[in-house]
Amino acid sequence: MTGLTTAPGRPPGTPADPGHRPRKQGRASRPRRPIPTEFRTAVSPHQLNSRRGRTVYWTVLVTVVTGFTAIFVFPLYWMVTGAMKSTEDLLRIPPSLLPPRFTLEAYLEAWELLDLGLLLGNTALYAGGAWLFTLAIDVTAAYALSKLRPVLGRLVLGLMLATLMIPPMVIMLPAYLTVKDLPILGWDLLNTPWAIWLPAAANGFNIFLLKRFFDSIPGELLEAAEIDGASPGRILWSIVMPVSRPILGVVSILTVVNVWRDFVWPLLVLPDNEKMSVSIGIASLSAQMPQNVLIASLVIASIPTIVVFFVFQRQIMAGLTAGGLKG
Repeated sequence: MTGLTTAPGRPPGTPADPGHRPRKQGRASRPRRPIPTEFRTAVSPHQLNSRRGRTVYWTVLVTVVTGFTAIFVFPLYWMVTGAMKSTEDLLRIPPSLLPPRFTLEAYLEAWELLDLGLLLGNTALYAGGAWLFTLAIDVTAAYALSKLRPVLGRLVLGLMLATLMIPPMVIMLPAYLTVKDLPILGWDLLNTPWAIWLPAAANGFNIFLLKRFFDSIPGELLEAAEIDGASPGRILWSIVMPVSRPILGVVSILTVVNVWRDFVWPLLVLPDNEKMSVSIGIASLSAQMPQNVLIASLVIASIPTIVVFFVFQRQIMAGLTAGGLKG
């Protein structure tokens, strides 16, 4: 008579399973080991949660930000308020931080004595033309080197970058002779805006910046446009240019600011008084003006570039961090 062996805890009549093993406890029931937490900041969150930590953190932060802001803003403040002082107040030792009275007389006198309206108009013409020629020449050159890949393209790019190693003063004389007698055509470009526009557009650094950005544009995007029958010019205008606004903004601002503040080159190629830029006009008459009027003219000449920066500062930051496209 065969009997059935009953395992403990099983109902009677259930045969025992020799291969049966008790189940292991699930992962949820195991006690988890504490995960070590690493903080890669100067101040850990635990310290910031304390009252003393928050006090020290905000004190240091406000002190550093205020100090650096004062260092950069103080020269501008000194110019604006210095134009409101008399010559005696400017030469006073120790100097006073606030003018005796707030007045705009020096600004009005500077506008009339230096004919700043004419000088600013000339400079705006030179900067605007240089900006247009830079976009027309540098963008197409960078696009050709990046996407069209012509024969000897790397050699051409290397020669362009080699020009950045040459000091500007070394090439100033050859550039002046070129502008005075344009090769092949034989034109004399002195006292014309072309003497400013063409050298400003021949900028290897701008071409390098634009090419690096164009290299990050996916090739599939351009190939899809080619399949649809778009020409290289159409692709550049309709696809590449819209997605390149950040770097175009950076190149534009660099070009405008460089032309606006340039002194030596306009002094050589624009000897006519009626065609001077604002920097040359102020320097040529600085010895004949009171010091507060001179400072007022410098403030007026700086306003356009400051306005350009505040209007396009978002494009500047986006262009400096641009290097790829996210899908």
